Amino acid sequence: MSLTPTREDKFSFGLWTIGYNGTDPFGGPTRAPLDVVHAVEKLSELGAYGLTFHDDDLFAFGSTDAERQTQIDRLKTVLGDTGLVVPMVTTNLFSAPVFKDGGFTSNDRAVRRFALRKVLRNIDLAAELGATTFVMWGGREGAEYDAAKDIRSALERYREAVNLLGDYVTDKGYDIRFAIEPKPNEPRGDILLPTVGHALAFIETLERPELVGVNPEVGHEQMAGLNFAAGIAQALYQGKLFHIDLNGQRGIKYDQDLVFGHGDLHNAFALVDLLENGGPGGATTYDGPRHFDYKPSRTEDESGVWESAAANMRTYLLLKERAAAFRADPEVQEALAASRVPELSVPTLGEGESYADLLADRSAFEDFDADAYFDGKGFGFVRLQQLALEHLAGAR
Repeated sequence: MSLTPTREDKFSFGLWTIGYNGTDPFGGPTRAPLDVVHAVEKLSELGAYGLTFHDDDLFAFGSTDAERQTQIDRLKTVLGDTGLVVPMVTTNLFSAPVFKDGGFTSNDRAVRRFALRKVLRNIDLAAELGATTFVMWGGREGAEYDAAKDIRSALERYREAVNLLGDYVTDKGYDIRFAIEPKPNEPRGDILLPTVGHALAFIETLERPELVGVNPEVGHEQMAGLNFAAGIAQALYQGKLFHIDLNGQRGIKYDQDLVFGHGDLHNAFALVDLLENGGPGGATTYDGPRHFDYKPSRTEDESGVWESAAANMRTYLLLKERAAAFRADPEVQEALAASRVPELSVPTLGEGESYADLLADRSAFEDFDADAYFDGKGFGFVRLQQLALEHLAGAR
């Protein structure tokens, strides 16, 4: 298996990721701004296939129509020259002061109307560039104080906004779906729709739920102490993994946006195995972009930016290689069988069996030997995990 990225790997990067200038809450920029044409050319050289962006990444908030069009034209030209595509577009409803209390759920009705107009304009641009996914990260949709926000009304305004956007793309005939990106906190103290589970539940309340899925991010779920690979499995199970953000995170703290794999490597391995192989049963895999939403460390110069971009792709390909070897290992297959992992896919009730049949089956309860599980009938999960670790470490 080659470790050289190709367009077929579908690796994409946000303009805000490679363009991150090193600013944090305690210090200003450590790198000069990155021009979009230069960014696309470098990503093409590295083997990426796609670029994504917020509107304000491409042209500054408050730009004139002429300034906006100039940047759009420059992007179109370099995309044509390099062959890179724009698979996803999103809108910045969190940086400008007007969005300090959110966009879709601001207490100020005029701000909500402004936010919707800003998004509708960027949906038109997304369609123009051929993007098929529109991500919505509600970074300011939340509060710091319980009395400051009527949560039920906020969720209704959120729903109203997403319903309107669904009507818009349907009426326009755009081939665009929406992907909600959950995050528990930062920059708000508490953010609405904080986890994949919250987002999936919200989607079912919408008028066009088929148009809306999720865009989970490694660090965002892990900030909440959750297992990212498990969350992705549920999103796949429900047919709602419309996009994915890959990066690294080390524990429950601020959003680190490390290079993919530079955090919980075991979980990154499990994630790549799931995305590429469908897990132990060869279940539904993911065929969308492998999108890297990371930030090059503020300690790096521009050469470090491109080294970190390359590191994301190489790490993914390394884990893909290790996961394939893990699945092909006969000892792993034996350990999976011993752990009864395949048995979980067998229905608990037999074909045509009812609860009456279950109640009549003495072997299921009256004659079942529950005591046999004390000091016996181990599942061997530790051995299975050790085999995964040895493949991950290149020891097998």
